[in-house]
Amino acid sequence: MNILIRIYAIFSKELIQLKRDRMMFGMVVVIPLIQLMLFGFAINTNVRHIPVGVVDYSQTGLSRVLIQTISATQVVKFTEQYTTVQQAEAAIASAQIRAVLVIPKDVSQRVVRHRSIGSGSPASSDEETSRPIAQWVVDGSDTMISAAVKSLRNMPLAELLSKPVNRSTPTFEVTLLYNPEQRTAVNVVPGLVAIILTMTMIMFTSAAIVRESERGNLEMLITTPVRPLELMIGKIIPYIFIGALQVVIILGLGKAVFNVPINGSLWQLAAATLLFITASLSLGLVISTIASNQLQAMQMTLFVLLPSILLSGFMFPYEGMPEVAQYIAEALPATHFMRLIRGVVLRDVQIIHMTFDVYWLILFTFAGLTVASLRFKKSLD
Repeated sequence: MNILIRIYAIFSKELIQLKRDRMMFGMVVVIPLIQLMLFGFAINTNVRHIPVGVVDYSQTGLSRVLIQTISATQVVKFTEQYTTVQQAEAAIASAQIRAVLVIPKDVSQRVVRHRSIGSGSPASSDEETSRPIAQWVVDGSDTMISAAVKSLRNMPLAELLSKPVNRSTPTFEVTLLYNPEQRTAVNVVPGLVAIILTMTMIMFTSAAIVRESERGNLEMLITTPVRPLELMIGKIIPYIFIGALQVVIILGLGKAVFNVPINGSLWQLAAATLLFITASLSLGLVISTIASNQLQAMQMTLFVLLPSILLSGFMFPYEGMPEVAQYIAEALPATHFMRLIRGVVLRDVQIIHMTFDVYWLILFTFAGLTVASLRFKKSLD
């Protein structure tokens, strides 16, 4: 009987402690809800409304009907129009669009030849009969995006042809850029850099201020002339070198083991990585000023890490998410770095051509350092 009383006393004590720890209770409830919403609502492997462009050399009513017919599938969404293929490929490289439809001048003649094939009329030559109606140029670095666009390759065009035809010639020719072999590692390895840096950088700094308090060093810091902002900057500088070492390890092994190409400039890669590391470290410092102990800091890190993995475009295409999930993803530093590192490593893009992602990371860093400094100064008062 005494054993049960003692166990009940400990049980009651733990319940009271959990009740007082509102952060712990919130994480117990919020994390399962977020996982449920992310997996059940935001995650969608059925990619739709992929932003694409068009280069229409024909400029005829037939080409416009062709564009409308493709849009009706809802697989792609035509958002831009270009005058040359070179302009469109530059837009693909900077991630403004994911593919471009190139409509040739002789699209009308090609449609006629497809009609003749379907009706059994003799063709003028094997070369003519094997020519598709138009061409897709696709960013092949994302295998899900390229697979979705390739699904349109044999798309039937009943609106343009007199009747559906069975033919070996595809409706569209598909050209894959950057990853013609469609190897998953080419897309995963650069994205893994963003995920690992998110996890380690936020984890390291989220416990920085809390650890000082638990070790009794906070009182010493209060008596020093170090200002809050100087303290925050000083704490993140060592982890910048740790993050740089992790990038070298991941990309180096990725190239050596999985033959992942590094097409861009190393200086561009270093600049993009520095922006992301500082943004992640500043977010970790904000968490550190909110959490009251290291356990809470770890829980809040997990709270940020899950959306970063699922919504940044690492596992699932950004275009396949609902608009609400895309808004959440845009607030995460990992989403912007995912675009930057894949652009630099796989498509040899200058980060100056991806200014929105660069400016967001810079703004996020300054905002994070400011909030962390103000909260730390408030706690000193």
